Amino acid sequence: MTALKNEALWRPLYPYESHTRTVGGFSMHYVDETPDGWKPGDPVLFMVHGNPTWSFFFRALINAFRGSCRVIAVDQIGCGLSEKPSAKAYPYRMERRVADLCELAEGLDLTNVTLVAHDWGGAVGMGCAERLHTRFSRLVLMNTAAFRSQRCPFRIYLGRIPFLSAFLIRGLNAFCRGALRWATERPGGLAPEVAAGLVAPYNSWANRVAVSKFVRDVPLSEKDPSYNTLVEIERNLSLFRSKPVLLCWGVRDWCFPTEFLKRFLSDFPEAEVRKIDSAGHYLLEDAPEEVIEALTAFFEKHPV
Repeated sequence: MTALKNEALWRPLYPYESHTRTVGGFSMHYVDETPDGWKPGDPVLFMVHGNPTWSFFFRALINAFRGSCRVIAVDQIGCGLSEKPSAKAYPYRMERRVADLCELAEGLDLTNVTLVAHDWGGAVGMGCAERLHTRFSRLVLMNTAAFRSQRCPFRIYLGRIPFLSAFLIRGLNAFCRGALRWATERPGGLAPEVAAGLVAPYNSWANRVAVSKFVRDVPLSEKDPSYNTLVEIERNLSLFRSKPVLLCWGVRDWCFPTEFLKRFLSDFPEAEVRKIDSAGHYLLEDAPEEVIEALTAFFEKHPV
């Protein structure tokens, strides 16, 4: 695998063995940390990132739970250490992303799975969990959505304007670098090695294609290509109404504020909620210990 920018700086935070599997004709990278003695049917944590992060974002959770669960953290196609095909070769639509995850989960024959999802990994991950609902037993959703909303912050809207999106996101890397400031409430900002790791895979015009396409694929109206896919995901949330759900939320998030949390509670009225008042969108960077504490208590209360 080709060395990435500043790898000596961030790699010690991400020391995991790399795994790849071909899904839909492209190479998907994922972390697969399996404890000694684990056997099929034992718990699996299936971690799905959003934009512009990658499996590096989940490193605190990987470290915390890899001794007790099989932990899989994916890099969606075009993201992280996965293959980054051109927009002509790969559609970069929600439907395809859901299909990719389903192919990976079925290929690895995962069962007794807990989805752990953040940002637009929530919609994509829920699409997979719903289609393979007999394989999934619990949900952990963090600052995300899996339903329609017309809310679009101005920073996101700018990234949806075709020519401006190309200039800002693919040319200047403004979305990835901007997120290092906008998505965290950590005093003093992110440590240099963390910031370097978050942006490392997105180091060129070609390697930022997924970042740009993710923003433009967010369905806001019936005219958007992924709108019907999101409608289907929203409709099928009821499949998990009777299963254990944890909603863990950084309260100071400008992108997925607590209005999204309240909306999830209308679908999952029995869900457990952990609000973290000091955290923003990147809650795993702002308050990893609190998130780990919340997940630990949730898993102990709802063993599978």
